[in-house]
Amino acid sequence: MNHDSMKVAVIGTGYVGLGTAALLAHIGHTVTGIDISQDKIDLLRAGQVPIHEPGLDELLASVQGRLTWTTSYDSVHEADVIFICVGTPPGPDGTPDLQYVVSAAASIAPHLNGHAQVIVNKSTVPIGTGDYVQRLLEDHAPGYDHERHRVVSNPEFLREGTALQDSLYPDRIVLGGHPDALHLMARLYAPLIEQTFTPPAVAPRPDTYTRPALVTTTLQSAEMIKYAANAFLALKISFANEIAGLCERVGADIEEVATGIGMDTRIGRRFLNAGAGWGGSCFGKDTAGLISAGREHGYDMPILQAAIDVNTRQRQVIIDKLMRQMRTLKGKRVTVLGMAFKPDTDDLRDAPAHDLIARLHQLGATVTAHDPIAMPRAAREWQHLTYREATSIPDALHRADAVIIATEWRDYRDLDWNAHLGGMRTRLIIDARNIIRTPVDAHVEQIGRDAPVGERRTVTT
Repeated sequence: MNHDSMKVAVIGTGYVGLGTAALLAHIGHTVTGIDISQDKIDLLRAGQVPIHEPGLDELLASVQGRLTWTTSYDSVHEADVIFICVGTPPGPDGTPDLQYVVSAAASIAPHLNGHAQVIVNKSTVPIGTGDYVQRLLEDHAPGYDHERHRVVSNPEFLREGTALQDSLYPDRIVLGGHPDALHLMARLYAPLIEQTFTPPAVAPRPDTYTRPALVTTTLQSAEMIKYAANAFLALKISFANEIAGLCERVGADIEEVATGIGMDTRIGRRFLNAGAGWGGSCFGKDTAGLISAGREHGYDMPILQAAIDVNTRQRQVIIDKLMRQMRTLKGKRVTVLGMAFKPDTDDLRDAPAHDLIARLHQLGATVTAHDPIAMPRAAREWQHLTYREATSIPDALHRADAVIIATEWRDYRDLDWNAHLGGMRTRLIIDARNIIRTPVDAHVEQIGRDAPVGERRTVTT
């Protein structure tokens, strides 16, 4: 392939947009990031990243010469490829809200240049949105020609916290659309497909990594792949949590069970971790989006609905464990360790900690919360919740009657618990992420196991 540099416009500077812009600039393209928020653009121009993602600030700084930021859509006129990376939040019934996609398409349309350009849906969108965007362009672009302006679906499969590795060394690249447009996209991604770029210092290439698979499909299949992948992963987590509940009742250990079944290559061990359940912007939204699509076509999807129901129940399971030990929470101090929905991110969307804090307060507890990264964002986004911010882990544990570990941050995983328990009033730990592996001088309740911590056996092969 000819590794020619292209001009790219990226609409939206959230998690997906920033990752896409950084990736494409690093592999040699000239990128313009566009966002309607002047505040975001001002931050990015000043070299500040509005989200927390390990290594992203360093990577963006290293490609400053090929990356610019603006609120203007004028650069679309010069772009060979235009990425739409805007949010698609769920509506009240789970149907994705496409208002930002519609706005982006309408804003792009007047700036199309009449030459061959590809418009890429990178946002997670309902099946059929690619055709909808094509129609929007037809309605808003003067002299629109569908032979020269093609819409492609190129879903992302990034995990927050490891987004750089997932971007630079993906399992697969999925492209859906007309063959002519897919050929241009293959040229765009050539350095990624062939792995000819120099790995950045913040994300070295794994020793065992070779190349990503390139999957080319129709628009509709590419859109479905994204939804189905996330729904399946959500289902695996809910399955593990459902089995964990039975493990506690029959004396089995979910960690041992998950390891045993995960060794089956047809199943795999990943995403079989029992705990507080999934959160974030993708699993809940995409699973609900698939259910909504089925409802639109008169097709029930009870397995996916069960995955959501189990995930919702899992948060109450944690409260139930606490209540069994304490009987009442009125007048008690309860600490929640971890506010982000997962470690290595400050993303609070659908975080289990949110529901735990709300329920604890409702039950009369005085709640203290701590997170290594997400507390400043929580101060802005969780003003409707009642809790005290802890300045440190010792501060969080001081005079606590109980602790709930809600996020598996390394800070908590590596903590010398015995050295910090002296500040607690009652030594009760609800380990909702099963991260405590060695005995501690406290009563520890975990998910899917009723044996004391430290009695876990190693599955041998």
